[in-house]
Amino acid sequence: MAIRITLNKSERVLFCGSKWWGDPDMPENMQYPTIQINEEGETFDYPLTFVCQINCEDIAAFDPEGRLPHEGMLYFFAAIDECLGYEAPYRTVLGEWPKGYFVVKYAKNINFETFQSCQLVGDGNESLTEPELEMVFESCDDKESGIKLLGLPHGRDISEDYPEHLNLLQISGSHTAGINFGSDINLNVLIKESDLKFGNWKRCKAVLK
Repeated sequence: MAIRITLNKSERVLFCGSKWWGDPDMPENMQYPTIQINEEGETFDYPLTFVCQINCEDIAAFDPEGRLPHEGMLYFFAAIDECLGYEAPYRTVLGEWPKGYFVVKYAKNINFETFQSCQLVGDGNESLTEPELEMVFESCDDKESGIKLLGLPHGRDISEDYPEHLNLLQISGSHTAGINFGSDINLNVLIKESDLKFGNWKRCKAVLK
């Protein structure tokens, strides 16, 4: 059984809630992920795009086997500026992405008093993030396309190429606000079951196929 994710506009304040886009609500000691870029002899850190955060209490009812955390917050960041129509100092490529181009973070406890929204702003202090969308969860078939947690990857031959990995998150460019991966192409975030069990989020792989 997988968990379908539907995205809706919302007038509610989604601070520390499950949301797609917007600004991540993070503990003070959690660093916003970046990738190192070498361009024309200069090296600099470039921020990843915040994709979503999941308040794990929201998915507990749809995960009876307890594969995912049922408390705390999961965060997903990706190098997808190019797929959103922006200029970026990197190329989005098909296949397995380089390490660091997709980052998963986890905070075990949510504290409304100490968590802070991490806002990315431009030179003119304008927000660089997409408008936030509320995430709604429901059970679905393992083979479902679109945006989902768990289940089987919908992309071409991913399960055969990565037989020891589970689908942690699937993002479909045709079902997701503003993302364009190309026709019938999905981004799957994969993790081994043992790494998922022990929360080894740094060992996730991202495959665009």
